[in-house]
Amino acid sequence: MKSCFVFALSLLALQAHATISVQDDAGNTVLVSQPAQRIISLAPHATELIFAAGGGDRIVGTVGYSDYPAAALKIARVGNHQQIDIERIIALKPDLLVVWLHGNSERQLEHLRKLGIPFYYSEPKKLSDIPDSVQRLGKLMGTEQQAEKTAAAERAELTRLRTQYSNRAPVRTFYQVWGKPVYTLNGEHIMSDVFRLCGGENVFAKLSVTAPTVSVESVLLENPEAMFTGGRKEKKTAGLEMWEQYPNLLAVKNGNLFPIDGDLLNRAGPRLIEGAAAVCEKLELARSRRTVKRSVLP
Repeated sequence: MKSCFVFALSLLALQAHATISVQDDAGNTVLVSQPAQRIISLAPHATELIFAAGGGDRIVGTVGYSDYPAAALKIARVGNHQQIDIERIIALKPDLLVVWLHGNSERQLEHLRKLGIPFYYSEPKKLSDIPDSVQRLGKLMGTEQQAEKTAAAERAELTRLRTQYSNRAPVRTFYQVWGKPVYTLNGEHIMSDVFRLCGGENVFAKLSVTAPTVSVESVLLENPEAMFTGGRKEKKTAGLEMWEQYPNLLAVKNGNLFPIDGDLLNRAGPRLIEGAAAVCEKLELARSRRTVKRSVLP
């Protein structure tokens, strides 16, 4: 306990002379006295953001499923999104924690917060937040040059996709997180921003809960033209096959059941932009199938 107290005092002393300041995704001001050198990432997407910002070699601890890039597999584990090892974190003497706003245990985070370790809450809500996050983390680590280069490339890709697809005919779209029960995402989730970028319309965008359960009947009533899920590469349909028993469902009728590599869709990190490009291509395929179906009508 004495070592924890001394560690907390040293961190508070450093923050008193903070010279670097950024705002995190929760709107909090994050202060560090010098570029962060010992970072613990408590979410896989945060690990990817830090690497993208040029600070992968600064990460001294992370959580399960932080498996990208390959170098992340060599980083010490301090738990997972449900349970973290506080003693292990303290022993690693971090000067910055990058945490998932709604994914980490609030009770455990509160304990760490009392030690005075600087927190950066990461939860991008829109695709444009991803390059912004890369730049802010780069500033905290003193790796601005690499971070700005990465952020510029990401913004250029988003601009390309927006230019190519923003005026395309809308496609009513359903995203399946899980099949039993059926979970989806509302319009506030970053996946809805992916669909908007590609000209897709989330059929459950107006629901108030971010990740609501919906009935099979409600999906059938909405009758989406395309259906997506983030699954494993080795699975052909990744759960969407449950809808094949409904041949009159427009997405089934037109062959628009689209599993995408879950690692590209389920993490609000740099690879989500790659995932967005894949979604745009599939929605364009759905449009082409719509044209073909209509062209064969008498």
